[in-house]
Amino acid sequence: MILIDYSGIAIGTIVMEKLEVNEDLIRHVILNRIKMFRKRFKDKYGEVVITTEGKKNWRYDVFPNYKAKRKNARKESSIDWNEVFRITNTILEELRDNFHYKVMKHDRCEADDIIAALVENTQEFGKYEPVMIISADKDFAQLQKYDNVAQYSPMTKKFIKEEHPRKQLIELILKGDQADGIPNVLSPDDIFVTEGRQTPLRQKKIDEIIADLDDGELLYAADWYRNYQRNKKLIDLSETPADVKKEIINNFESQETKRPDSMKVMNYLMEKRCRNLLEDIGDFI
Repeated sequence: MILIDYSGIAIGTIVMEKLEVNEDLIRHVILNRIKMFRKRFKDKYGEVVITTEGKKNWRYDVFPNYKAKRKNARKESSIDWNEVFRITNTILEELRDNFHYKVMKHDRCEADDIIAALVENTQEFGKYEPVMIISADKDFAQLQKYDNVAQYSPMTKKFIKEEHPRKQLIELILKGDQADGIPNVLSPDDIFVTEGRQTPLRQKKIDEIIADLDDGELLYAADWYRNYQRNKKLIDLSETPADVKKEIINNFESQETKRPDSMKVMNYLMEKRCRNLLEDIGDFI
């Protein structure tokens, strides 16, 4: 299956390419990207699955400062984010209604959780299949611990290949993720909210912590261990709550596998003035 991080190709493209906030333009760019990825990867990886996030991410309950600064940054941005979200949500519904791709959304989680749950599900007996993840998000590299998983970045137009996914995950946990408001393991929960500076986490300290984790002794006494547990809960995709994972899989398996409908797609593209995409309509279906 081809798992597309919808926000990554929608919001990411708008920001990176500084697109005008225009519904027709954004629709054309999103559809063209989906068509391009499907054409390139379908023969090996199968059909497209669109994934996106809900509004009540379970991580906010675990860590209230999660992505706290992102909202403020958007308020200060010149981009009309309300209009961006209106447009991208509209296009998502159009994809659900007019194409045969499964569209996966869960109100309590991110696309990351959905993609990870679907990847884990391919490890079940009789469900093994190759998976291509379309996202620039480095957090997905941890899923390359499974030998059926590959990742392609729509931003760099390159494959993301991680030779040591388990070690990479531990280092991500230790370093945190400033973009998501997650401090490194030497810094307090509110360091980004209070505009403070993180305690530097140098490679020597990272190596020492990894050695301690390998030894597995007296971790509870380490000054960084509480924050390590905090970050692991937020970054390690195996930490998604079990009930959320179960609901994701139930949703995926209960969705009807729709047959491609070329007439429906053609009428949609004509209605939305995407006539130049009609030449490649076969790449959608």
